[in-house]
Amino acid sequence: MTESALYNDDEEHHHKNYCTHISKIPIEIVTEEEMVLLEAAMVSARSCISSSAIPVLRHSHLHTHVRSIQSITALSKRGFPGSKEPDMEDLGDFRNTQKKSRLLDSYYLRFRKNKGLFVTDFTDTEWCEKQKEFSLLGKRYVNKAMKKGIARHAKLEEEVVKKVKVTVKSVEDRWALKFLNFIIGVNQLLFEGLTRELPLVSFVEGVWIVGVIDEIRMPITETDKHPLLVDTKTRVRPTLPSEPQRRNGRFQLMCYKRMWDSLVSDNFPTKKFFDFYNLNPYNNLSEEIVDRTRNVGFPAQTLEDVMKYYSNTCSVLPLAYDNMLLRYESQQDNSLLGEDEFAYDLDWLQKQIHVSLEFWHGKREASYTPEEERWKCRFCQFANECPGNSNGSSSSPSSPTDLTPSSSADLTPSSPTNSTPDNNPSC
Repeated sequence: MTESALYNDDEEHHHKNYCTHISKIPIEIVTEEEMVLLEAAMVSARSCISSSAIPVLRHSHLHTHVRSIQSITALSKRGFPGSKEPDMEDLGDFRNTQKKSRLLDSYYLRFRKNKGLFVTDFTDTEWCEKQKEFSLLGKRYVNKAMKKGIARHAKLEEEVVKKVKVTVKSVEDRWALKFLNFIIGVNQLLFEGLTRELPLVSFVEGVWIVGVIDEIRMPITETDKHPLLVDTKTRVRPTLPSEPQRRNGRFQLMCYKRMWDSLVSDNFPTKKFFDFYNLNPYNNLSEEIVDRTRNVGFPAQTLEDVMKYYSNTCSVLPLAYDNMLLRYESQQDNSLLGEDEFAYDLDWLQKQIHVSLEFWHGKREASYTPEEERWKCRFCQFANECPGNSNGSSSSPSSPTDLTPSSSADLTPSSPTNSTPDNNPSC
């Protein structure tokens, strides 16, 4: 799961007047979903300069004769520029004013303007829009299960890459490293047959969407060239998840395929990207980043140079395989509990995205989880204050199915979304 220190305290501070005398600040690599949960904390620790991890690729065991490639994975699941989430005391009487404020200023404009939506923004609303609304306006906490899931994904990534740190001095630097990470990750995929924690940014269904794919595998056979998208989710209990949790995981992987296919089949709208994120494509990258681009074989002086390599890379990639794979592991010993291979359903995916966008764009009020899935409320930290929870309790019930969330990190007792995708914020 990945968001980064790209967030500023307020959008009015998101500009090109960067500090000139700032010390290096080490940043822990975390997942996109965790950063969505901890966005407020990241905002309070903002800085004009941040340092990010640059992994050096390790050889994959999938191919015995492979070419060694050095990878840059800067900010592999970290946020992009965006606005501050308000403190609860700044919200006033939320219940009495929510409809009016949404009509005047949608959640998209309040929380995702100049940032884009994250894949987890879609999976969260598919799980429960009301819970997402509460989390945007309040706080969410990282529990032990979430931390274990995050640690597991970090370990899986270390099997493929070894991180080193690089200092970035501008938003353009951060984006340059983000795209270089994609380029190098794709090279690793093509030469070694496997890559992990690959950041994506794509213009889909009229909005910018960012996320991070857990794992991509190339088929062993020469005849099949379509990469397989894989997501690993860890489980607190040694049981397979309920159907709503599986559905949510499928939704997530389908979003990644939609983003991947858009990148490889459509021309990346570079100018639209620069305009949306308020970037200067001609701004010189830092010397350290320029050196890194030269070392990995993609010499670039500006973000525009990097984008040319990025567009060229996307143009030669094949579409993702129509089947995708969800893996479920036990948090106790990392043993495999089961796998769910499923087919891509574009019509269903587009419907789910459009329903979610209605919420984000303020076209309707947040909906509650369906009656038949109200058991989710018992695992929701907002249950006691949510009017949709009839018993007002968040105590865990027993059930024929395992109600423990099926997320890669078992992110919260209520949300099944993946801890790697969605870094987030931006990738």
